Amino acid sequence: MTGGTDLLYMLRAYELAHKAMDSGEVPVGALLVRNGEVIGEGWNHPIGDHDPTAHAEIVALRDAASKVGNYRLPGSILYVTLEPCPMCAGAIIHARVEKVFFGASDPRNGAAGSVFDLLPSDERFNHRVETEGGLLAGPCGDLLRTFFRSRR
Repeated sequence: MTGGTDLLYMLRAYELAHKAMDSGEVPVGALLVRNGEVIGEGWNHPIGDHDPTAHAEIVALRDAASKVGNYRLPGSILYVTLEPCPMCAGAIIHARVEKVFFGASDPRNGAAGSVFDLLPSDERFNHRVETEGGLLAGPCGDLLRTFFRSRR
């Protein structure tokens, strides 16, 4: 069950999603926490960086790995405003993230149960990631809808 602290972290991820939107990117933000400390933050910027891997989750994982000096991030919790895609799910698994909270489900590319079930139930991986969707789902989904409506 999520608590008030989880909501605060997701609100920070939501703020980071606004940074992506302000720069013309799909508004997704992510935050990585371990032992009550924020160790990584990121938001989407594949367009601006000309980098197809610059999803919010990947950026937050890179930030955290750089700060802690290790690509493995056991005991960490990722807060992201949109359900991770398969690419991000793979990175999350390899980084040994313990849990993922996500806001809006992604009915087109979601890898935490919406389309693909990589997180947490694919037993072919040697690491499983606990997931919980729906934290701040309304505002996260509204932000994405507003962004895409403005592009049409």
